[in-house]
Order: sequence, then structure tokens, then C-alpha cells
Amino acid sequence: MMVRQRFRSLFQKYLLVLFMAVSLPLAINGIIEAWLGYRDQRARLDQLLRVEATSAAAEINGFIDGITNQLGWLIQLPWTDDPDERRRTDALRMFRQAPAIVSLALLDHRGRERLYVSRTGLNRIDSRTDRSTDPAVTGAVSARIWFGDVSYHRGSEPYLTVAISGERPSLGAVIAEVNLKLIWDVISAIKVGKTGFAFVLDRPGRLIAHPDISLVLRGAEEATFKPFQVIRDTIGRAGVGFAAAREVQGHEVAAASVAGPEWTVVVAQPLSEAFAPIYAALWRTAELLLVGTIFSGLLAYALAHRMTEPIRLLEEGTERIGAGLFDHRITIETGDEFQRLADSFNRMAAELALGQEHQERIARLKRFLAPQVADLVERTGDDSVLEGRRTEVVVVFCDLRGFTSFSAGVAPEEVMSVLSEYYEALGRVITTFAATLTSFSGDGLMVLVNAPVPVEQPALRAVDLAVEMQRKVQEIIVCWRGRGYHIGFGIGLASGSATVGRIGYESRFDYTAIGSVVNLAARLCASAADREILMNAEVAEAIKDRRAVKGLGNRAIKGYDEAMPVFAISFDAPSKI
Repeated sequence: MMVRQRFRSLFQKYLLVLFMAVSLPLAINGIIEAWLGYRDQRARLDQLLRVEATSAAAEINGFIDGITNQLGWLIQLPWTDDPDERRRTDALRMFRQAPAIVSLALLDHRGRERLYVSRTGLNRIDSRTDRSTDPAVTGAVSARIWFGDVSYHRGSEPYLTVAISGERPSLGAVIAEVNLKLIWDVISAIKVGKTGFAFVLDRPGRLIAHPDISLVLRGAEEATFKPFQVIRDTIGRAGVGFAAAREVQGHEVAAASVAGPEWTVVVAQPLSEAFAPIYAALWRTAELLLVGTIFSGLLAYALAHRMTEPIRLLEEGTERIGAGLFDHRITIETGDEFQRLADSFNRMAAELALGQEHQERIARLKRFLAPQVADLVERTGDDSVLEGRRTEVVVVFCDLRGFTSFSAGVAPEEVMSVLSEYYEALGRVITTFAATLTSFSGDGLMVLVNAPVPVEQPALRAVDLAVEMQRKVQEIIVCWRGRGYHIGFGIGLASGSATVGRIGYESRFDYTAIGSVVNLAARLCASAADREILMNAEVAEAIKDRRAVKGLGNRAIKGYDEAMPVFAISFDAPSKI
């Protein structure tokens, strides 16, 4: 049993390939664009945050430097034991020039307090309190400028203690408390997007400046400064340097340090806002990819259908041609290779139709022509040899003797069996001698030699044909007689001029010969007894030097007014050398 092989549809293959060819580049391009956009946006954001952090740190440094420079002017002259009213005047002037300074303490070279002025407390003049062991004094003496830890006045407002010593020991030192709320102006002025912000942490990590002043006022509370401290510590653990950027707790942050008090300025922006343009671009890319995918799917479907529909028509056409419908034609008007293929298919179908017609004609010819002749007509495609013409031919007639009484006394099946054996033997002989079988008539048949294709020595070939026919049939007759059938076999030959050619109508033609020589051959056959081969004088004259011919004298032939000479040849007579 033939197993039908399963194939994937060519339409599916083309659809998948064309769809991938369009949608895959779109997807890859969208991913690349998203990645490049993300990288560029990240770089721009990092640069912006670094600039803001560095700028804020520079402003705070400028604020601290301004305070320290102004405090330095208070310790330009050496101290004496007398009260100095001028220093009090300078201190009050300092309050006007530096609103952030809350209190000032001037110490002489021994570390004794000589002047203390405050915006919020009582002033002290020449109290001479010994403050030489104060950490601010010792720090200033060792480093000239000392910054203390940020303290919170009444647990809320941040203050910074700054101590500066003179360039010479005799100049003493100054200790100032600075209110850091004024740094809020610097921090609140930093705008990064809509929700970005900046803040400042001191050395321990407490909040000292933030756009939300309420957080600064609660900066000493751990719950307030802890989240900001985590951000600073995360940057510190990463080992980043000055003005470095990093993603922390859903924010993109950049940090810069403030020299001196060792503060950290941090600028942060939520990633949701920072990458909002990227998200928007991704959505646009996704929408374009969706539209492109739909378009590529429709385009792939249309192209695949355009490519596979002609193939389907060709497949259907080949199946019909295979079924023998050679008049089937296909119509493909694509203006490309498929149309040329369809035209070639139609030409092939037309040629197959002509070939079928030719084969049918050859098959019909083989019914009465020798196979060699039919093959010649088939090879050359020229059947002009079958056209009517007058030529010299040798006509051979033969039939069975006693067949009529035999067929009347046996079953039809037995009659057909005998005829089948009879014609099978004669057919092989006729084919061997390349003779032309023109017709069957019951137990008799008519054969032509030298028509339609001329042969050398047609009379000799016809006699040899008759001898071989007689020999083969006599072998069969021996068997028939063994079964009780009394049947004989006789042959008549005549040579002469005859009209030969095809006769019949459009759907049925036969090749035959017309003329007196045909009638003569038929009469000689009728006169021949069993085992006899009779011929006219023309055949005997043509073969007298090649075969042993026996004259039988003149015989009266039915249909002829005068008797004519008749000759015979034995089928077992030897040939002359």
C-alpha cells in the first residue's frame, strides 16, 4: 500500500519566513533603540546630577569660606589686658554682615574669653573664663580652622561650630556658631525635573539641609535622617569618587563632598521620572512594533498567497494532466516567472495532447502494419507511405479447411480457443517477415508484401512467409487432430499491380489493396487444399531460381473466363542453392 507522505504547506513556510523577515528586524531595531535611548538618558541624567551636586557643593563651600574669611578679620590684632570696645563693635558689625552667625566668642592668647555676643542669649564682656581646653580651641590651635559636629538647637535647628585661631598665638581665637537653615536656600534652588531634590548630610550622616524644611528641623531624629544616611552609605560602599552617580532605592543619585566640615551633598531624582522619556519611547516602539507586526503579517499573507496560488494551480494542472485530461489549461497572469511557467505548462499540455493523438494513430496503424513499419511512421512522424497509390504487391490469402463444419459442431469457447491458437501462430510469422496484415475474416486473413513500404524481392519474401505459415499451422493441426478436429490449412499467393492505401472514415481507417491481383490471390486460396500453397505465374517466375516450384497446369479459376497456369510449393521442400 502506498503511504502518502505528509508535507508542510508551502503557504505556511512562505508566511512564516516573510513574517519573520519583516517583524524580526523591527523587533531588533526597537530593542536596540530602547537600549541606546536608555544608555543616552542614563548618561545625560548622570551628567546633570553630577553638575548639580558639584555646583551645590561649590556654593556651600563658598558659604563656609565666606564665614571663615569674615571671622578671620576679628583676630587681626594682638590682645592686651585692657577692655577693647572696638572688638565689640566689630563683632556687632559681623552680625549685620553675616546673618547666619548666631554667636561669637573672642579668646585671647591664653584661651580666656574676652568677649561673647549672641543673637539669642546674654552678651558677656571680659568674663576671662578659661576655655583653653575647649575642643574648639584645641582644634583651632592645631589646624587653625576647626569645624565641629552639627548640633541641633533645642533639638531642631542645625548649628555648626566654627573655630579659627590667629596666624600668631598672640592674636587669640574666635569661636562662632552658624545657623545652617540658610543653606536651605541653596538646596531648595536645585531643580532636577519635577520631583528631583537635593539634601546635605553631615559627617555622621544627619540631615542638615533639605527642600522640606520640616525634615531639617527634625534632622536629629533617627527616623528622619536614616533613609538619607542609607543613600550616602550605599554610595560610600560602592567606592565612588567625587560627584559620582549611582542607582539607590529607586533613585538616580549623585554625591559631592564639601571640604572642611566633611559634609556630603546628594542630588537625587526618582527613576520613574528620570526614565519617563525612555518608558514613553518604549511604548511608542511597542506600538510601532505592533503596527509593523500586523502590517508584516498582512504583507506576508498577501505575498505568500501570491506565490502559492500559482503553485496550487500548477499542482492541480499536473494532476489533471496525469489523469489524461490533456486539454486542461491554466491561466496565471502575474507577469513574472510563474506566468512563464504556466505558459510552458500549457505548451507541454498541448504537446502531450498531440503526442497522445499520435500514439493513438500509431496504435491504430500497428493493427494492420508490421511493427517495423509502424515504428518507422512513429519515428519520422510521416505517414505519407499510407497514402493511396498504385504499386506492385504480393497478396497472400490463407484460411482453414473444414472450419465451417467444425465450428458448427463444437462449443463457441472451443471455437475461440482454436482461433486464438491459430492467429497467435500466424501473427508471429507475419511480424517476423515484416508483412502487412490488412484484415481478418473469420478463419481467413489477408497479408500484403511490398506495401506500404517497399522491400527487396517481395515475391521470395511472400513465398517464404507462406511456407513458414504453413509449417507453423500444420504443427498446430497435429494437436487439433489429436482432439478429434478435422481441420486443414491452405494458402494462395498472387503478384501484380494493385491500388493500396488507407480507406475508411474519420475515426476508423484500414490499410488495404484493391485490384484483380487481390481477387486472384483469394481464388487461389479457395482452390488450395490442405497443406497446399498455390501461386500465380508471376510469383513462380520471380522465385524459380531460388525455390522449388511445381507447375500444376492450367486451372479454371472462379471469376475468370479462361484457365490460367497455377503453381505450387511444398512447405517442407528444400531451397535451391
